[in-house]
Amino acid sequence: MEKQSPFLRLWELGESEHSGLIRAIISAAAGVLCGMLPYYAAAQIIIALLNGNQEWPLYLSWCAVGLAGYVLRACLYALGLSLSHKATFTILKNVRGMLLDKLPKLPLGTVMDTSSGKMKQIIVDQVESMETPLAHLLPEMTGNIFGPLCILIYLFVLDWRMALLSLVSIPVGMLFMMLVMIGYGEKYAGSVRTAQAMNSTIVEYIGGIEVIKAFNQGKNCYAKFSDRVLANAAYYYNWMKSCQLPTSLAKAVMPTTLITVLPVGWLLYSSGSLSMETFITTLILSLGIAGPLLAAMNFMDSLAKIGTIVGTVDEILNSEEQHHSEQPVKLEDMDIALEDVSFGYHADTEVLHDVNLKIPAGTMTAFVGPSGSGKSTIAKLIAGFWDVSSGHITLGGHDLKDIPLTQLYDQTAFVTQDNYLFDESVRENIRMGRLTATDAEVEAVAKAAGCDAFIRKLEHGYDTVAGRGGAHLSGGERQRIAIARAILKNAPIVILDEATAYIDPENEAVVQKAVAKLIQGKTVLVIAHRLSTITDADQIVVVNSGQITDVGTHEELQKTCPLYQSMWQAHIGAKDGDAVC
Repeated sequence: MEKQSPFLRLWELGESEHSGLIRAIISAAAGVLCGMLPYYAAAQIIIALLNGNQEWPLYLSWCAVGLAGYVLRACLYALGLSLSHKATFTILKNVRGMLLDKLPKLPLGTVMDTSSGKMKQIIVDQVESMETPLAHLLPEMTGNIFGPLCILIYLFVLDWRMALLSLVSIPVGMLFMMLVMIGYGEKYAGSVRTAQAMNSTIVEYIGGIEVIKAFNQGKNCYAKFSDRVLANAAYYYNWMKSCQLPTSLAKAVMPTTLITVLPVGWLLYSSGSLSMETFITTLILSLGIAGPLLAAMNFMDSLAKIGTIVGTVDEILNSEEQHHSEQPVKLEDMDIALEDVSFGYHADTEVLHDVNLKIPAGTMTAFVGPSGSGKSTIAKLIAGFWDVSSGHITLGGHDLKDIPLTQLYDQTAFVTQDNYLFDESVRENIRMGRLTATDAEVEAVAKAAGCDAFIRKLEHGYDTVAGRGGAHLSGGERQRIAIARAILKNAPIVILDEATAYIDPENEAVVQKAVAKLIQGKTVLVIAHRLSTITDADQIVVVNSGQITDVGTHEELQKTCPLYQSMWQAHIGAKDGDAVC
């Protein structure tokens, strides 16, 4: 398949505002043409003076033409920029909307594999960098090329020899500019990579400041942070320094059209093969060719950047989505079945291998096993965070891919060790479970989750802002709010990934009661590390190295599964050690 031109792709992204951009181009081109009127008027005035014309109205009329051209150029230029910017900012809004609409449709692994610094670079910085090509390059560059082109056509009509002479300095100047453009696309792509690395380091440094301080690693971590910032600055400095000489030469040589037009034109005029009117007109109009072309060349770097800009945006827009039916299905029950399921986060690495499991509706199923064995992966596949690489997962007899993602997500409440809270009020964080819930319903589930008391002690009660990621609250408080949010959602399937991990012993009994209310009458999946919390599960699934090695109750596995026996003994030993302490 032939690769699409980056410029065409950029034009395609702005499809909704094509009419506005076209009007901006026409306005800018007309403005450049009007900007040539003062040159033409000056030529006519000089010709009249050389002919000895003493009629003041003639000179005044040409002065008026020149002034009108100048005013029209300014007005049309401003109109063109106004139209292009209005269209461009609508396009940027639409592109960001497309990116943000795309993210929830991507497999969770794709999002997790992309650092927050890189994501910010694409959605904020790279989309913002589309403003110059769309708002300036299209109208201004087009207009600045169109104007000199019209002058050249007019000069060829007057005298082809003088038209060619007026062009001599331009290709020489452009030759120097071409030296700047050699490898420009690759250099710009390198600058994007450098900026992404810097952004990722900044996000990591700020996000990990607590750990950095706790372990007294400020000096080492700041060194990494400063090195990235200095590397980014050094990259741009060295790049711009290499462009300085050829750019200066190009801008110095291109406007020197008189070097050829003046002496050769004089010789042609002296020999009688060129009229004075044509000589003067060519002389004056040639001065107006280089300026617009230089202005157009200022956008050459934007042209070179388009490939990288569009490429990074399309990196998200063209990412493979989860393919699910759009038509809702009727779920008679919440029976879950995994049939020959294999899965890998990356194409070359398989995490689960031929997993088969049945989870009856209304039962509690616990997953145990060594760290990294695939317990959480199975639970997240059931929740629809990824699609299986091979095999099938069914819910109520329907393959998950036949269930729309929105419907599938409505069936599941997920409570993990690290529940994210938004930088909004505690009330709104709980309400995320069901946006239509009333304040009374939010407070009711908060009481059920055992967090109403501590919420009311906060500075502004339920209206206290939780901070980014819940930074203003303790780990246990965040966990209880997450449980309240899950209770409010009232989904038929509940997945608990060590939901009481951050709860202190004093509050654990309260939270256990909250969890009991949360899972009442639901199909429950528990990823367990403390085996004593799942001894009454309907079935315990032992996972090891991406495979299910055994399934049974606590009593059955103690008799038949050596891995479970060893894990139980280790757990009991740890508890005894805690008791001794």
